[in-house]
Amino acid sequence: MNKITPFLWFNANAEEAADFYLSVIPNSRKLNELRVTEAGPGPVGSLLALDLELDGQQVTFLNGGPAQQLSEAFSFTVRCETQAEIDEYWEKLGEGGAELGCGWLKDKFGLCWQIVPTRIYELVRHPAGMRAMMAMMKFDVAALERAAASVGQG
Repeated sequence: MNKITPFLWFNANAEEAADFYLSVIPNSRKLNELRVTEAGPGPVGSLLALDLELDGQQVTFLNGGPAQQLSEAFSFTVRCETQAEIDEYWEKLGEGGAELGCGWLKDKFGLCWQIVPTRIYELVRHPAGMRAMMAMMKFDVAALERAAASVGQG
């Protein structure tokens, strides 16, 4: 395990969320899990916590109950090489969730994701690229490239 990892609090669906992310994100696996014993908290045998590796990023999920909720203040960024990769992650992670804009979405578990081209900083460094990005929900790499290339032309 990495020394420092994200730790996410789910109500009671951490295992369902983990299974979903493992099915969507290549090169991912469960690392460790902790099940409830007779000491509690919760039903014996239910999942309390688990460690995952999502394409190299280690993360811990906790079934902590309804006291805390996931929010837009935390998100994972998925850097994509191609438009097809952006489209695939957007479709799979966004199913049952909500589009938030500028390449952000919230999945059906309430976790936020930024699905971005690997060159996002380069593309939005230019004002025209930034304006194009601000008008997008899912990123359109070709449109961002056109906007970034238009700087200085005219």
